[in-house]
Amino acid sequence: MTRFWLVRHGPTHAKTMIGWTDLPADLSDSAALTRLRAHLPAQAPVISSDLARAVATADALQPALRLPHDPALREIHFGQWEGRSFAEVEAEDPALIRAFWDQPGQIRPPGGESWNELTARTWAALDRLHGTAPEIVVVAHFGPILAALQRATGRSALETFAHRIDTLSVTCLTISPPRVHGVNHRP
Repeated sequence: MTRFWLVRHGPTHAKTMIGWTDLPADLSDSAALTRLRAHLPAQAPVISSDLARAVATADALQPALRLPHDPALREIHFGQWEGRSFAEVEAEDPALIRAFWDQPGQIRPPGGESWNELTARTWAALDRLHGTAPEIVVVAHFGPILAALQRATGRSALETFAHRIDTLSVTCLTISPPRVHGVNHRP
């Protein structure tokens, strides 16, 4: 059994849909990073998405063992919606963007990926990591953290979307057996 400590990267301050866009994280809140480091298991290996905001956050944790970045832990790919606000996209195609958020599953943004595609790659990454260490810190994004939470709870995507996942928060869970130990904890 592996306990996953899922950390959402530091804030980007973007007010638009940012998935695969490679924005840096604001890691200027050293007190929050110190509290986060103290909360996480000190000897657990740390892995992150390959996007700069997750890589920098993982490195700021000063891990004892840093695993290679994993692109399977990236945020959902918003395709043509990348860098655009909800209101801007809604003005162009209100039915599609509402269906994407209200009926998560097969619906995808133009040139992007669906919720089911995100969950498939996130779950595959967790399966590869499961059993390699008793505890693993995973620095990722809102979408992959919710995908892991959906798997651990067995709830629908829409029910899982109700959870808040703040930047620099920790969601702790196991996938086998599926159990949630904490969601959106801000040390």
